[in-house]
Amino acid sequence: MYLKNSKTIVIKIGSSLIINETNIIRQKWLSEFTKDIKELLRENKNVIIVSSGAIALGCKKLNLKKKNMKLDKSQAVASIGQIELMNLFKKNFSLKKINLSQILLTLEDTEQRRRAINAKRTFDNLFKLGFVPVVNENDSIATSEIKYGDNDRLASRVAQISSADCLILLSDVDGLYTKDPNVHKDGKLIKEIKNIDSNIEKVASKSTRIHGTGGMKTKIDAAKVCQLSGCYMAIANGLSMRPIKNIYKKNNCTWFLPKISKLDARKKWIISSISPKGKLVIDEGAINALRKGKSLLAAGIKIVEGKFNKGDHVKISDENKNEFARGLSSFTSDEISKIKGQHSNRISEILGYVTKSEVVHKDDMVII
Repeated sequence: MYLKNSKTIVIKIGSSLIINETNIIRQKWLSEFTKDIKELLRENKNVIIVSSGAIALGCKKLNLKKKNMKLDKSQAVASIGQIELMNLFKKNFSLKKINLSQILLTLEDTEQRRRAINAKRTFDNLFKLGFVPVVNENDSIATSEIKYGDNDRLASRVAQISSADCLILLSDVDGLYTKDPNVHKDGKLIKEIKNIDSNIEKVASKSTRIHGTGGMKTKIDAAKVCQLSGCYMAIANGLSMRPIKNIYKKNNCTWFLPKISKLDARKKWIISSISPKGKLVIDEGAINALRKGKSLLAAGIKIVEGKFNKGDHVKISDENKNEFARGLSSFTSDEISKIKGQHSNRISEILGYVTKSEVVHKDDMVII
């Protein structure tokens, strides 16, 4: 039900689903997986794939073993593997006439507000163009200090940035069990989790079957991010053919339910933690436009206060200095000082380069 009702879906696949332990590409699985994606697209859903496998495929091409590989060498191998991975994806997905794009992200990209906003707009434009983004961690440039190290947490941040309705972590188990089913025959699959309490943490820490970096713990960490982003998350078995179809038919997985709505999560993200860096004083016409759900344009801005950069958090006030809204600026304070009061079609002429027309986009604004 949660999957069926979702518009934007992030699906994370691990390297073990693409290439097996004997270094053989799981061609049949990948071919069947493309059918799942095609079905989702037919239902007019937006799909993002977060995929591991670059280093594994790089090792395969170079006939190397990943074990004990130093960081600088693994980064070089990853850059070779990225080409292999995307070629493999393109070869399979093109057979279903699915258009792919690639986005490489680091931890910094998802943590810094301005980069996260740019990433969201890239996702939105790719959806409009009819493409499926394939996201990988940018292993070739990320140092150990700024690496996720696992794609579970990366996928949760991608889900958060893209305002996804649902994240599916395809794993090698059906989900989270009350006890490890390999050891305890009475272990039962937990179908839904509303609160991640100490009991859930304890069960997750004892889960031993999952391969790859981090295991079940990183999946619980990912679930925490999703719950506070208004996003449903599932841990499901990806080893079987047509894993997404299986979720639709059997729903044999563990679902983590969000604690707040997507809208509340977005508002909280915009107005939380970072104090406003500046203020925009706007006229009555702009106030009325914002009340109707419009974006803030340069024409309605009267005064710019403070020094701030693109993506910074700003207050929006009326001419009596009463705070009306808060939002994320698409321009620097210096740029807004030059274009305030001007029509949007003059912005490029004034600044000398092509840029956005909205000073604060409606999706990046919260009416107080």
